[in-house]
Amino acid sequence: MSDEKPINEPIEIPGWWIEDLHYGYRQMLKIEKLYYDSKTESQRIMVFENQTFGRVLTLDNILQTTEKDEFMYHEMMAHVPILAHGAVHSVLIIGGGDGGMLKQVVKHKAIGRIVQVEIDPEVIEFSKKYLPMLSDGAFDDPRFELVISDGAKYAAEAEEQFDVIIVDSTDPVGPGKALFTEEFYTNLSRLLADGGVVVTQNGIPFTQADEVINTMAAFRKLFVDYACYTSTVPGYAGGQMCYGWGTNDPNLRKVPLEVLQRRYEAEKLETKYYTPEVHIASFALPKYIKDLIPEREALTL
Repeated sequence: MSDEKPINEPIEIPGWWIEDLHYGYRQMLKIEKLYYDSKTESQRIMVFENQTFGRVLTLDNILQTTEKDEFMYHEMMAHVPILAHGAVHSVLIIGGGDGGMLKQVVKHKAIGRIVQVEIDPEVIEFSKKYLPMLSDGAFDDPRFELVISDGAKYAAEAEEQFDVIIVDSTDPVGPGKALFTEEFYTNLSRLLADGGVVVTQNGIPFTQADEVINTMAAFRKLFVDYACYTSTVPGYAGGQMCYGWGTNDPNLRKVPLEVLQRRYEAEKLETKYYTPEVHIASFALPKYIKDLIPEREALTL
């Protein structure tokens, strides 16, 4: 029996973009204006305008981010670990070439160093040109350091450590698969400073349960405390977006509301999704997601 997953039959409707990420399930967005369409043999990058989502970035017919809902994703991946930690001096971002994650991280003025690993420098230049609202000048922050490298390779070879590591990856398709392996997560655990935390993009549990299952199985072996938290991102079809959480400090998930509020107000953060209350609530998982996370008691150390 073939291991290949079934794919949707090809379909094109003039004036519409159609996502085929999941077999038997499609989403469509009307293309109000087309800004860019690469149509190369290796990949297809598109940027277009949609009335509901604003500018939309897609890669190989998979939605990557949109102008109108990106804050729901980027704010939660950045502010949850940084404010839970409370004393972050260094941050590593793997992926995130559109600059949306960096825009949120640079809002934290106490952070002294921000390293971003991006495999393709053209992605950043492309995003500056076609999606400037995502980075909003963050690439010019003096604390920003760009490393052009494969994220998995960097994690395997780097010697320095970071307080927070954010893996803003694409879906585990093609080169992105390497950022969902146990080997990669093991290398990330080595790069974490004492009391540090790593967060990962783990897809939509309703349609991509394997991403959560595999990441949590790896995190169970690597971290004292491992969990998921969620946010709603309308552009990612299928429901709640899930983020992996791994740390050796179990207290980071137990920071009291009043402490989070104090840290949030001290930073004078301007957010549209994140609040300290949402921070705490995001770790309260629906049972179908909670059931994807293995229990610590089942682990043989």
